[in-house]
Amino acid sequence: MHDIEPFFRWRQEYRSDQDKKSPFFNKEYSEFEFSQKIYNYYIHPQWDGFGSETLYLKILFADYDNGFAIIELIGEWNDAIGNDIMYLKSEIADHLINEGIIKFVLICENVLNFHASDDCYYEEWAQDVGEEFGWLCLLNVRNHVYEELKETNIDTHAFIFPDSYPVNWRKFKPLTFMEHLQTLLDNTPKWIEQK
Repeated sequence: MHDIEPFFRWRQEYRSDQDKKSPFFNKEYSEFEFSQKIYNYYIHPQWDGFGSETLYLKILFADYDNGFAIIELIGEWNDAIGNDIMYLKSEIADHLINEGIIKFVLICENVLNFHASDDCYYEEWAQDVGEEFGWLCLLNVRNHVYEELKETNIDTHAFIFPDSYPVNWRKFKPLTFMEHLQTLLDNTPKWIEQK
């Protein structure tokens, strides 16, 4: 896991450590010192911790004028024991919502497992961004993780695109990607049946 880096092709356009509105403003990173772990496995030092012991993230892009943030995740998402959604909502989402972000994209390709609790924080997140204009979208969710999310009714509060309905986000620049994603969301039900 230590060689899985956050997506870096947008770094010339946005860096969370240089964004005064980011919760990671002025954070210093090491390219060589591995100190963060998911269980017994070190992860790349460019990932950011936010309170979870098993889930890390990277804000790949935030656009306050257009009200969106793109966040990549890695690890095990554990709401049952670690209450990861509480940390994600209170330490990251609330901070960005206060800065005007109402559209959140969570890239979940590297989320290996999900352990559910309930959907309260997801419901609160959806209400906080205004369900009419804002939204939460989880992209490229592994199929077994997608099943867990559906069983907990999280798909009633977020758009979820499973592996069986992949979105190729890497080929776009951030603004073009968001336009593409908005078109997908306008034409896709929240509950996407697996193929």
